[in-house]
Amino acid sequence: MRAVVFDDYGDESVLVERNVPTPEPGPGQVRIKVSRVGVNRLDLMARTGAVGKLPLPHISGSEVAGTVEALGPFANVPMGQRVAVAPYLFCGQCESCLKGEENICLSSDILGLRSQGGYAEYVVAPGSSLVPIPDTVTDSGAAAVTLSTITAWHMLVHQVHIKPGDWVLVWAAGSGVGSAAIQIALLLGAQVIATAGSDAKLSYAMDEWGLKWGVNYRRQDVAAAVREITGKRGVDVVFEHLGADTMATSLKCLARMGTVVTCGTLTGTKAEVDLWSLFAKELRLVGSYGGTRDDLKAVLQMVEQGRIRPVIDSELALSEATSAQRRMAERGQFGKMLLCP
Repeated sequence: MRAVVFDDYGDESVLVERNVPTPEPGPGQVRIKVSRVGVNRLDLMARTGAVGKLPLPHISGSEVAGTVEALGPFANVPMGQRVAVAPYLFCGQCESCLKGEENICLSSDILGLRSQGGYAEYVVAPGSSLVPIPDTVTDSGAAAVTLSTITAWHMLVHQVHIKPGDWVLVWAAGSGVGSAAIQIALLLGAQVIATAGSDAKLSYAMDEWGLKWGVNYRRQDVAAAVREITGKRGVDVVFEHLGADTMATSLKCLARMGTVVTCGTLTGTKAEVDLWSLFAKELRLVGSYGGTRDDLKAVLQMVEQGRIRPVIDSELALSEATSAQRRMAERGQFGKMLLCP
């Protein structure tokens, strides 16, 4: 089969398209003919070695939609079914899994991290991780929501329980997880402020989703803008996924008893926290990791009902993986870039 692989760590130039053996499904596994696979920042981190040493040569790609093409022993999935892969793989037996918290499984993996991913014509995944794609949802729409959107859903619905009327600040409106968070927060009845590095990205969010307040972080003081918009009150929730460079500002933006919920470390893993503000204002800092099969089912149902719209920046040939990752590194996209093996 054709696949995009890297044999060593480095910049985009280490990505190579070539023929590799077609994977065979093992016990409980399924082989999927890949229709669409999303490009995610995790792919860049894997390629550069930022998430540790991986089996080489390596195939990235966590956000897969396609068709069941072959079954391993004991796999019980209908042949020919269109499926999306819930990318947070789990053992099903540890304490976390038995509580239904499979996203924080004690021996967890992510499709395309330690396992081989979907930048290929075929991928193997556990049958237990597959979610049927509703008939009215396209493969592109399903792939676009399988990681970033379920992450945002888990953060806002399960971790901080957004309520109607809450003020929510979302960083990086043009990113996959940021664009999803805006839609979900609005769906939940929140008053949403979003940041972006360009006015064009903010205008898109306003035109497409009804976002009322946008802040260009390249030319505005985000904390000052939030105070002005909220009448000096601050926001109830900051949707944080950028990391060290923005954490201090995120905390400044909070109202009393507000919460920062975070899922990413793009700008670094070590951040300073003003402990006086943290306890004097009774602030909360909440971590969130990925999402579950149930989160993916819920998100696909929202897509089916038209309540969440997958944001697709572009659909590209598999051979364009290098340029897609370069564009992501430069923050040039708005929404999800998809490869079409």
